[in-house]
Amino acid sequence: MNAAVTRKLTTILAADAERFSAAMEADEDGTYAALKAAQKVFFKLIEQRGGRVANTAGDGLIADFPSVVEAVRCALDVQQELGEAENSLRFRIGVHLGDVICDGADLIGEGVNLAARLQAMADPGGILISRQVYDQVKNKFNIGFDYLGERRAKNLPEEIEVFRITYGAEATARMDSLRPKVDVPRPRSKVSQVWEDDFDSASASAQTAADLPARVMDKRLPWVAGGVGVAVIMNIGSGGSFWPAWPVLVFGMLYGLRHGTEMVGRKTFKSVPIQIWVLSIFLLCINLMSQSGPWSLIPIGAMFGISLLARGSRRDKTAGNQTPDLRQ
Repeated sequence: MNAAVTRKLTTILAADAERFSAAMEADEDGTYAALKAAQKVFFKLIEQRGGRVANTAGDGLIADFPSVVEAVRCALDVQQELGEAENSLRFRIGVHLGDVICDGADLIGEGVNLAARLQAMADPGGILISRQVYDQVKNKFNIGFDYLGERRAKNLPEEIEVFRITYGAEATARMDSLRPKVDVPRPRSKVSQVWEDDFDSASASAQTAADLPARVMDKRLPWVAGGVGVAVIMNIGSGGSFWPAWPVLVFGMLYGLRHGTEMVGRKTFKSVPIQIWVLSIFLLCINLMSQSGPWSLIPIGAMFGISLLARGSRRDKTAGNQTPDLRQ
């Protein structure tokens, strides 16, 4: 009979080997030996940092720690030791602080899912952490943190803020060199299967943006924005006779709706979706080119207001759904 189901607040570390199935096909014996060697490293360092392995699945594992700091220290130690080993598998690691369900020795629930989602987005040899973890460790390590923006997880009403741990220029260059040069679909382990690729269909190109720091813009943005801006200015300056500005403006709007998230490097700005910013700029340019009164302010204000109200409503709903768990 299973032990009673309880809940606890803990730090979850999720890890998964990069392209393990492909490596097994190429060299089954060698890859299996590398996996066992890597697992020994994980088990040793998790124990040293006061954590425990909750469950393993194929090439992945889930561990939990009573200390956020020790969980991050463990992740750093693991990546350093595996990075120095020859013929070692490269692992992605995600760390999240959250409430979980304890079903015997197993951990399940939203907290585990979020850690697994962070792991799935990490670079090989890299570590991603959530805002909850970042707030606890940002002043306790002599390392860097890159803010990657907000990511939406399936079946959750709120986006989560994601941070990447950096080790300095040399280590960052090393991890970038490990990124696959060819976009080959990565087989999922049982650990990473707890999440599906769930970027919104309206911004499917955000999958490419997942590896972009939020403060870094795509190189296409200045060209698209500059081209639209020049066309609009020429139309206004010519008194409306420069008609090519209209198709250029429409092209810019459609391109921004499809690739805006990828070009800007985030899904929202000032809590408003990038698509609404694109539509607002489109309406403002039409207003200027038509040389009429400021009618565009009404639909722009309505879109911004509805977006902010919807975001606030989702937050209230999330807080209401979490209230029963806090009383347990």
